[in-house]
Amino acid sequence: MFILKEHVQAETAAGNSRFLSELFIVSSPEEARSVWHERKENCGNGGHIVFAFITGPQGNVMGCSDDGEPSGTAGRPTLEVLKGSGLTNVILTTARWFGGTLLGTGGLVRAYTAGAQKVLEKAEKIPLVPVSEMVMDCPYPLYETVCRLLEEFHGTVTEESFTEKVVLSFRLEKKLVPLLKERLRDLSCGKILCREQEEVSPQKL
Repeated sequence: MFILKEHVQAETAAGNSRFLSELFIVSSPEEARSVWHERKENCGNGGHIVFAFITGPQGNVMGCSDDGEPSGTAGRPTLEVLKGSGLTNVILTTARWFGGTLLGTGGLVRAYTAGAQKVLEKAEKIPLVPVSEMVMDCPYPLYETVCRLLEEFHGTVTEESFTEKVVLSFRLEKKLVPLLKERLRDLSCGKILCREQEEVSPQKL
């Protein structure tokens, strides 16, 4: 699976109608729908925005909408093209400016399919990296050593709490978790407790 590197857009035309297709990075269905509502309010075509999205570590959470086009002529074709891209955590929106010529159901399917294909051709993909949320209890004397170890593993510290001990929350590439735990055990003679929280949406560290 892959994720999108950055927002991308492409324009197509059919029967005097203009189509603007765009790809946005999202992390959940809720975020995808938020992007959709934003485009409906700000795209300047009267609020008619077809969309399809895919999210989840395995790309198995999906949704789409024809948003007023005849049923099955816009959202579903867009989703089928998106499914073939290998992308997840992405929404594809298409705005249409009507040019006065009715395209018919077949013409609409072809037009929305073409828009999706064109914008995906321009998309730069990044390999998906499964990431785990971790937390550890660290004695003060080992704090700086542990920080250097996390830097060596390219972990990202998200929160630090300093009480009778240091509690570090961090993100780490999932495949590196067993090796980090082993290194921490050796470093602290078993004093550092490192535990894995819930797996988060894959992303680039």
